[in-house]
Amino acid sequence: MTIAREDDLVLLIGQDRKQFIIRLTPGGQLQTHRGCIDHDDLLGQPLGREIRSHLGYPFVVLEPSTFDLIRQLKRITQIMYPKDIGYVLLKLNVMPGSRVIEAGTGSGGLTLALARTVGEGGRVYSYEIRPDISRLAQKNLAALGLDRCVEFKLRDIAEGFDEADVDALFLDVRRPWGYLSQAVAALKDGGFFGAILPTTNQVSQLVAGLEALGAFGHIEVEEILVRPYKPVPNRLRPVDRMVAHTGYLIFCRKVSREVAEGDYWLDRKRRKYEESGGG
Repeated sequence: MTIAREDDLVLLIGQDRKQFIIRLTPGGQLQTHRGCIDHDDLLGQPLGREIRSHLGYPFVVLEPSTFDLIRQLKRITQIMYPKDIGYVLLKLNVMPGSRVIEAGTGSGGLTLALARTVGEGGRVYSYEIRPDISRLAQKNLAALGLDRCVEFKLRDIAEGFDEADVDALFLDVRRPWGYLSQAVAALKDGGFFGAILPTTNQVSQLVAGLEALGAFGHIEVEEILVRPYKPVPNRLRPVDRMVAHTGYLIFCRKVSREVAEGDYWLDRKRRKYEESGGG
């Protein structure tokens, strides 16, 4: 049995599916469109139960997931979607204890997920060039108690990264192909590189840059589409709208020049294209 305790983050979901995330404090109160809920009524109670506001409206009390926390972030920029973030964590092999660089902090959606994954034994180094955006991300992470896992840096990454031999590096910037040499210098041998871009012409430019540099191999380009379904057993069907294109994801590994310039990574169609002279 999981009990709600002081300083815990809890998620409250109303019958209209409106959600609230609060940190429990003795004497605290949540004011909603369906009435007020005293924190004291939640403290010491099991999660997964129902609580009612002073107006009698029901709410379910749960532990918030990383997905829930990202959706509730205050933002002044577009954040990465959870569907993309989850895949990025897997492709970059982020795990407890990892050291990861991200450039383009934004409002901190990916930063949050990285920090929760690496834990206090790891480190996230988050670079941002705009002071207002960096401040908001720091505030968002501090509110969740995750800022202790992150070093926020206000820096133009054209100047390079302070770190070396990091496990993974992710770029969410407009022209990532302009910072590839900096990424190579920061990554460990065999390290994981990733980026996100909104358009195919940008992707083509990045892939060309990765190939030309002679330091990356196993280049992949992917996008994630999510189609939710209505969970009605006898009338199971997709909802009318889906989360389709939100960005192209590019992944590769830092390798030796010999490996990067070899033909290890050419599939049959690409090999035929190269042999024909690109015609």
